[in-house]
Amino acid sequence: MILWKPSYQLIVRKKIANKRINAAPPFILAGSFAILILIGSLLLLLPMATTSSISWEQSLFTATSAVTVTGLAVVDTGARFTLFGQTIIAILIQCGGIGLMTFAVVTLIALGGKIGFLQRVVAKEAFNHTDTSTLFSVAKSVIYFSFIVELIGFLILSVYWSNELGWETSLFHGFFYTISAFNNAGFALSPDSLMPYVDDPIINLTITSLFIAGGLGFTIWKDAVKSRSWQGLSPYSKTMIIGTIVINAIALLAVYAIEYNNPNTLGPLTESGKWLASWFQAVTPRTAGFNTLATDKLEDATTALILLLMFIGGGSLSTASGIKVVTFIVLILATYSYLRRDKAITLFNREIDKQTISKALALTMISVGVTWISIFFLLLSEDALFLDIVFEAVSALGTVGLSRGLTTSLSGAGEAIIILLMFIGRLGPLTLAYFLASPRTRRLRYPITALTIG
Repeated sequence: MILWKPSYQLIVRKKIANKRINAAPPFILAGSFAILILIGSLLLLLPMATTSSISWEQSLFTATSAVTVTGLAVVDTGARFTLFGQTIIAILIQCGGIGLMTFAVVTLIALGGKIGFLQRVVAKEAFNHTDTSTLFSVAKSVIYFSFIVELIGFLILSVYWSNELGWETSLFHGFFYTISAFNNAGFALSPDSLMPYVDDPIINLTITSLFIAGGLGFTIWKDAVKSRSWQGLSPYSKTMIIGTIVINAIALLAVYAIEYNNPNTLGPLTESGKWLASWFQAVTPRTAGFNTLATDKLEDATTALILLLMFIGGGSLSTASGIKVVTFIVLILATYSYLRRDKAITLFNREIDKQTISKALALTMISVGVTWISIFFLLLSEDALFLDIVFEAVSALGTVGLSRGLTTSLSGAGEAIIILLMFIGRLGPLTLAYFLASPRTRRLRYPITALTIG
């Protein structure tokens, strides 16, 4: 009996360990975000968190929007939430933006703990990172980089707003807007977002710098610091930087040209104000969510452009969502290569492997499918314009937070659909697909056949 008992305990421990290891990493990641949303929802329901009581559905929507760094709001953040409630929202944004796994990895390192195989895979899923051996350094870099950038943004905004709002209010505004901007959340403390500062260069340039820094991706900045030269950058970093510059430049010129004479947007502004407003509207759809112009007053052509920008999103391992800029570029290169009948796709003297192309295609198709299904059900549940529904769905899946005014009038079913879209958008459609589809190994192969396409 003395020998049997330890052996029995060992067997039980092994069974428990095996059960833990067999858990799907995407499931654990999704569960972590869900738990954080639930905790946030409960905290926002506390009497001290609101100026007047809100419903459970409103609390859940707000917490989901904060954790998924979306920014869509069914209640006025500045009016309905107290300082405590707004602080809770800021904390949820920070946790959801930088990532739960970043905090988990750094905490374990600080405590001297060891991270096992399962935890490494979960962190890998959270970071969208392929090399688990460098996760520790990546996690620490994320924390350091975030702290430095947010500190700079906080100081600039707090000092700038001190004359207008007073030091006490300006400090909190600097804190809240810095976290919201850097994490690409788009939450604002006024119902008109940043529209009062449409032609203010300090606010425009500071806020856009914050969400561009967060949306590029932490690996870009780490690579830049390490290489310190353009030649030393990885092909991914070069692709992401060039892609971001080109997309932002095209969007800037397009918004400026389309909205120039629109009396509801750029028309009344000075020339410098028009360029600042065009710049802000060109870069904010890449999942930032702030706006300095009335989104529902934009021309339809500008709205169509914003839909594309929201769908593309930012960079991998960033606070942004969407299919990602590099994914979009890989699809363009794959299409161009096929039309030219090239046998391989090259980028910066490197060949792109087929798995990367397949991943880009799968991610895009899943995103399109989820968007179409959500639009279909929103059309059934909501009494609203088709364009408003499409805009809301794409904004939610891209965790952007821009809206044409539909959010506050959503039905219960509509709110549930948007909540699900925000969750899927932050978790990542591809990660969701990994979770839903169990991997399988084929033991039998069939003859290759050709199908007529197009």
